[in-house]
Amino acid sequence: MPLWRYPATYLLMGINLAVFAMMFPFGPVMGLIHQHAWGSILTAPFDVDTMIRFGASASPLIQAGQWWRLVTGAFVHVTILHIALNMWCLWNLGLFGEPLLGKRGLIAVYLLTGTTGMMFSYAWSIASGQVALVAGASGAVFGIAGILIVLLSNRKLQVPWEELKSLRRQVIFFAVANLVIGMTPNMLGMASPGQLKLVHLDLNMLPRIDNTAHVGGFLSGLALGLPLFPRMNSGRASYRARQTVTFVFATLLLCLFGYALSNFAHGRS
Repeated sequence: MPLWRYPATYLLMGINLAVFAMMFPFGPVMGLIHQHAWGSILTAPFDVDTMIRFGASASPLIQAGQWWRLVTGAFVHVTILHIALNMWCLWNLGLFGEPLLGKRGLIAVYLLTGTTGMMFSYAWSIASGQVALVAGASGAVFGIAGILIVLLSNRKLQVPWEELKSLRRQVIFFAVANLVIGMTPNMLGMASPGQLKLVHLDLNMLPRIDNTAHVGGFLSGLALGLPLFPRMNSGRASYRARQTVTFVFATLLLCLFGYALSNFAHGRS
C-alpha cells in the first residue's frame, strides 16, 4: 500500500503532535534557544503543572476521580526526543498493523492498550505507595507490537511465510530492545556513585522510563490478538464482528479493573 493509505496511523500521530504543539509554548525550549543551550533542547522536559494541565496520568488525581487521565495520558509527551521516538515507532508499527486491523481496529487497540498501560502504572503506584506521573504513547505502541506478534503468526495470511516470520522477528526485537532500554536506568541506579563517575554518567540526566506501562500495554496487546487470530481468514464481516466483541469485552474488563483499583486505593487511604 502507498504510504498515504494509512489514515488511522496518521490520525493518531496527528493527535499526539497537536497536543505537543499546544504544550510547546509552555515548555522550556524557547528559553534554551535564547540561551544557546542547544545540547539540552531534545531532552528538556515540560514541568509537572504543564503535563497535568494537558492530561498526563497523575496517580493522586486519578484516585480523586479523574479517570479520563488514563486515556489522555497516552497522547501527552515529556520532551521532544520522547515524542520523536514514540511517533517513529507508532508510524512503523502502524504500517504493519493498519492493514491487519483496519482503521477502527488500530485506533481501538491504541486506546485500549494505552489505557491498560496507564492503569498498570497506576496499580503499581498504589501497591508501592509512590506517586506516579506517567505520559506517552509507548504503552499503546507496545500494545500494537503485542497484537502484531500474535497476528503475524498466522500462516494463512496471503503473504509468504518467510516474510511474515521476518516481520514478526522485527516486532519482537523492537519490543525486547525497548524493554531492555526501559530497564537500563533502574539497573544503573544500583551502581555506586564512583562506578557511574568512571563511565561519566549522571543518573539525573537519564530519562525516567515507566516499564510498568510498557509491560501492561504489551500484555494487553497479546491478549487482544488471541481471539482475533482464528477469524483473520473467515471473511471481512466475521473478522470485524469478532473485533467488535473483543474490544467491547476488553473495555468492560478495563472498567471493572478500574473499579476494583478505585475501591482498593480508597480502602488504603
